[in-house]
This record gives sequence, structure tokens and C-alpha cells, in this order.
Amino acid sequence: DTEGLLRIKEENQKHYRRAQRHQEKKEKIQRHNRKLGDLVEKKTHELRTQYEHLANLRRTHILELTSVIFPMEEVKTSMRDPADVSSESDNAMTSSTVSKLAEARRTTYLSGRWVCDDHNGDTSISITGPWIILPNNGDYSAYYSWVEEKKTTQGPDMEHNNPAHTISAALCYATQLVNTLSLILDVNLPKKLCNRQVKTQQGNHEFCGFFLSRHRFTRAVKKLNANILHLCFSQHVNLDLLHPLHTLRNLMYLVSPDTENLGR
Repeated sequence: DTEGLLRIKEENQKHYRRAQRHQEKKEKIQRHNRKLGDLVEKKTHELRTQYEHLANLRRTHILELTSVIFPMEEVKTSMRDPADVSSESDNAMTSSTVSKLAEARRTTYLSGRWVCDDHNGDTSISITGPWIILPNNGDYSAYYSWVEEKKTTQGPDMEHNNPAHTISAALCYATQLVNTLSLILDVNLPKKLCNRQVKTQQGNHEFCGFFLSRHRFTRAVKKLNANILHLCFSQHVNLDLLHPLHTLRNLMYLVSPDTENLGR
């Protein structure tokens, strides 16, 4: 029993010495982890600072881009409400009918429901100049209506301010601006839409080539609006301000100096 007790004591001393070595190794690992933690925290702070600096640079470049090359502003139109004109020409029309016509003019059917749009038809938004404008409400039907009418009408085109020219020019500039913003912000766009006039398997590219059919034009506009919304989402633009059909207005909200997260 005495010899067994001695053996147990010796084994306990070995275990004790091993426990001490493990404790020292544990403390060494903890000190190393603390150093790594401090280093990671320092690097994280430096990275966050670099991100903020990069965001400020991006923001500066975007504001310079949209103020010098692609300025956008709201243009008030002088169009009169059709309801008012009709009421003046027809004295028998009641005020309720006039109000209903005005309300119908300010609504848009979107995703299975009617959406009120206070700016519908009242304003337009220009890009790169006051002569290149898009309707604020996103209704570009004047483009393919003019194209279809031109197909049936022979003769030279002497009208320089026709919708096919102004709308396609504005959409082309908007596409160029969106592609440039995606490069500056380092955000991949969900839809491929080129702003250069190149020859592809499908023909000339969107907005810059020959007049498009209604289907191709509508498809290209939807792709452009999707890319703009994607950029707005990436920069945390207030969702209450956005509308799926308002091409240039959504761009104005995106590049506005009031957008706090622009450049993130």
C-alpha cells in the first residue's frame, strides 16, 4: 500500500507539472489572441476609415459628374389640365366630373392597383440640357407612337424636337450615367444595357441606334429602370421616394447631396 501510495504521488506530481505547462501554454495563447484581437480591431478601424474616405471620394466624383456632365433638373410644363379645358368648353359639365377627370389623370395603374401620382403630367425632368427631357410620370408612349406614325408617313423628317429624338436622347444619357455610376460605386448592375451604338446580334443597341419597336423600347426602358432601382437600393435611398416608372426622378434622388449613404 505504501509503494502504491508513492506511485500515485509521483503520478500526481507529473500531472501537476503537466498542468502547469498547459496553464503556461494557455496563458501564452491568450496573450497571443489578445494581440491578434487588438491588431484586428486596429485594422478594422483603418479599413472603416478607408471605406469612409473612399465613400467621400465617390461622392465627390458623382456630384461633380452630375453637376458638370449630366446635370438634371425639374422642368415645369405649361400644359393645362384637360379637365379644365373640357370644363370651359362644356358649361354643362359638373364640378364632380371635372374633379374625377383630374383625379384620373393623376393616377397610374401599377402592379394591379391604382397609384396616385401628384407629379403625373405636371413636370418633366431634363438631363444634360433643358431641351432633352423625359416625362416625370414615366409615360414614354409618345416615342413609339411617333415612330409608328412616321412609318406610315412618307417624307423627310424636319422636326428636330420630336419625341423620338428627345426621349431616346434622354434615355441614352441616363443609361450612360447609370453605367458610369456603377463603375464609380463598384456595384454590378442586374441588367446589361449598353449606351454605345454598336452592332450586335440583335441589331443596333438600345436608344442610340435606329428607332425601336414598341416591344424592344419598353423592354429596354424596364431594364434601365431596374438598374436605377438597384443602384438606389445599394445606396439606401429612402424607398418612400422611389417609383418604379420614374426614371430620371429616381436618378435625382440617388445622386442628390441629401443622400446620406451615397458612396457606400
